This record gives sequence, C-alpha cells and structure tokens, in this order.
Amino acid sequence: MSQFAGKTAVISGGAEGIGLSIAKALGEQKMNIVLADIDQENLLNASAELEAAGVSVLAVALDVADEAQWQEVADQAIARFGKVHMVVNNAGVGGDSGPIEIQEQRGWQWALDVNLMGVVYGAKVMVPVIKQHGEGGWVVNVASMAGMGGVPFSGAYTATKAAVVALSESWAAELTRKGIHVSVLCPAFVQTRIYDSERNRPEQYQSDTANTGNENSFSNKTKQMVENGIDVSIVGKRVVEAINEGEFYIFTHPNYRSVVQQRSAAIDSAFEKAAQSPLLQHIVDQKFDML
Repeated sequence: MSQFAGKTAVISGGAEGIGLSIAKALGEQKMNIVLADIDQENLLNASAELEAAGVSVLAVALDVADEAQWQEVADQAIARFGKVHMVVNNAGVGGDSGPIEIQEQRGWQWALDVNLMGVVYGAKVMVPVIKQHGEGGWVVNVASMAGMGGVPFSGAYTATKAAVVALSESWAAELTRKGIHVSVLCPAFVQTRIYDSERNRPEQYQSDTANTGNENSFSNKTKQMVENGIDVSIVGKRVVEAINEGEFYIFTHPNYRSVVQQRSAAIDSAFEKAAQSPLLQHIVDQKFDML
C-alpha cells in the first residue's frame, strides 16, 4: 500500500500547472487533496477533473499572500478530512523583470508576497496542524532552477526562488525530529502558464512599467522556452517518486546538472582563495558548530 493512501495534502496554486500535476499524482496514490488557488474558475474545473478520476477533493479559494486565508484553508481541510499530512507550497508568479534600473517596488513586493511569504505562511499555518496528529508528514516547497543560480533580468523571481531553497534547507533540519520530511522542487522549463502570471496580478501590485511591453519581461523571455519544456504531468509523478526515495532536492531536468556543478566549483574555489589569504590564517582550522 502507498504511504500516502488515506492521508491529506494541501496544495497551493493547485488549479493548474505543476500544482494540479502534483494533485493528480498524489490522488493516484489515494491521497485526499485540498486544492487551493486564487483563480476560482480554474479551481472549480480542476476539482471536477479530480473528482471524475475518483479523488477525494476539497476546493478552497486562497490568496497565498494572506495568512488569514491560509488559516481558513486549514480549518476547512480539518473539517472535511480530519487531518493534514502534507503541504505543497506551489503557488508562484513570474514577477517583474528587466534591467535593474526599471524595477519598481510594487513589482518586487508582488513576487516577495507570493513566491516567498506565500511559502512562509503555508508552512507557518500547516506545519502545526501536521504536528498535531504526531504521524509525521511532508512539506514540499516549489522553487525553481533559478533558485540554484542567478538569471539575468529576473532578479525578483530569482531572489525569491533562492530564498525558498534556503528556507527549505533550514526547515529540513528543524522538522526532521518531528518526523516531517521537507523537500524542495527545482524544475527548469515546464509546460505551464507561469509566463502569464499577470492574469492574476492584484490591483495593489500593478506596476507603472508595462511588464509585457519590455523585451526582457518574464513573459517575453520565457514563453517560448516554457512551451518547449517538459510535459507538466511528468512533474507530479517525479515528486511522488522523489518523496518515496526520501529526496530533499527534487530535480526534473538532469541536463542542468553542469550549471549547478559550475556554481559549486566556483564557490569551492572561492573558499580555497580565502584559505590562502594571510588575513585569515588564524581561523583556517578553527572548529565551528552549526546551530
């Protein structure tokens, strides 16, 4: 029997794309699915699709940037299924992009509130609920290959995804003693509508700079690459495979391995140079303890 059978997963941004792919894959494992999304029309369609496939599903509207709405999702999930065992912090936006000098506060705030604080709130609300039943569980945070290295003209997106990777590393060490396994999903290009994030951009985050009119905009730079990416259905199945194997970093594009290796080599080289500096000889062999 699957280790997921009869348990409950809450998935943000679950109405389409990677979120829905993960929902389908977990549903095939007989998990109860709580779909949460800001797009209520897509949410209803996705819920109906899962129900038609025999999945027990609850659909709840959610703006991940609002912590109070996360609490409402938790309350409804408990009322329907009794327990929560997994949270998948998937909701994300492309954010504004372009040269440094045209970046605006509202565009940055949109990316920060959704891509970063949405993950923070999801964990803050759902982890205590997972801890309550004492059965352990899972936190799956969706970052990006962009979180493994800088992407020109995409500072906000890259910064928030790098933060999600670092948060996941921190939470993994914190939660393992509670039997809660943390994973961070870092996909490259997948056939989703991430390039069209503007469709769900709330009024308070509207930017004076027309994001879609900028040749370096997230939409213009990524649409073709996203459309030529891997089929989204692969991602959900890969997540189930990786969790079953206890993987922390979940990669979907092994062909990007050399990019991360180059970065790791550069970091290692920088440490070697620091070790050779006359200024630092007194601490080269100094022992340290991680918190």
